[in-house]
Amino acid sequence: MIRVAIDVMGGDHGPEPILEGVAQALDERVFRPILVGVKDEIYSFLPQYYIDKVDIVESSDVILMSDQATNALRRKESSIYKAVELVREKLADAVVSAGHSGATMTLATLRIGRLPHISKPALATLMPTLGIHKTLVLDVGAVVDCKPHNLYEFGAMGEAYAQKIMKIRSPKVGLLANGEEDSKGNELTKEAFGLLKHLDGFVGNVEGGDIFNGSVNVVVCDGFTGNILLKTSEGVVATIFGMMKHHIKKSMPATIGALLMKKKVFANLKKEVDYAEYGGAPLLGIDGCAIVSHGSSNAKAIKNAIFQAINYIESDVNSTIEALLKENGK
Repeated sequence: MIRVAIDVMGGDHGPEPILEGVAQALDERVFRPILVGVKDEIYSFLPQYYIDKVDIVESSDVILMSDQATNALRRKESSIYKAVELVREKLADAVVSAGHSGATMTLATLRIGRLPHISKPALATLMPTLGIHKTLVLDVGAVVDCKPHNLYEFGAMGEAYAQKIMKIRSPKVGLLANGEEDSKGNELTKEAFGLLKHLDGFVGNVEGGDIFNGSVNVVVCDGFTGNILLKTSEGVVATIFGMMKHHIKKSMPATIGALLMKKKVFANLKKEVDYAEYGGAPLLGIDGCAIVSHGSSNAKAIKNAIFQAINYIESDVNSTIEALLKENGK
């Protein structure tokens, strides 16, 4: 049975939505949650029915969002440290946390360790598109200062993830640049372009708009660019929804039309851009599985983050990543 360590104390809203998400996940999938946090709080928020379906590991410290990520290695009694250690010690197959993302990534990288052929891990996220499949973008924040070889590894990891998790037989991999021509880009992307040619799925440079039109399945960039892209996209979505509400309220016909479209159009649109539908971002390249969830995750997001962890383990993505890098001699 797959065992998932869950940082109960991480997150903006405390243990309640996290434990509610665990309960919802247990109702739908077979797995063994290992809840890491303050036992009294776990018992107070987790319904009695689920007590014998979980294991509990006590922790006495919580790394707050305002804390420095570099201090995480010294905070051995924190919930995220203990959750990561369970994976390191092979007592859990994966870790899920909605807590301090920097601390989670630091601990997962240094305590669980990287895959043999990976120099830097990458945080991956799915972006909505006009196509059938979402676009996987990596890195979106794990490695701010990248070298060309890091981008090549990101491409290999993204291709493997698209094959095993997204079920795309021959995924298309693009390198984010300021133009589609081979000559475009800065020194980093130009050198990475030559390395990425070794991947079967590499189609060349892509522009920002290609992330959303479904023309490629994987987009590779450095963590600095990727994080700005992610935050900008979230801001654009929030602004558009806000503008729609503002203009709908000003017009009676628009209000009536909005009510008619509420279930079929707006509900589906909201679902497409809702982070809770994806649960969290996998940290690719570590010798295990770590899912980094949004700090404000609700129960639905935690449930889906757990499902993402289970799917990751069942798909054995890491073996595919290693095989791909070994095949290309990188």
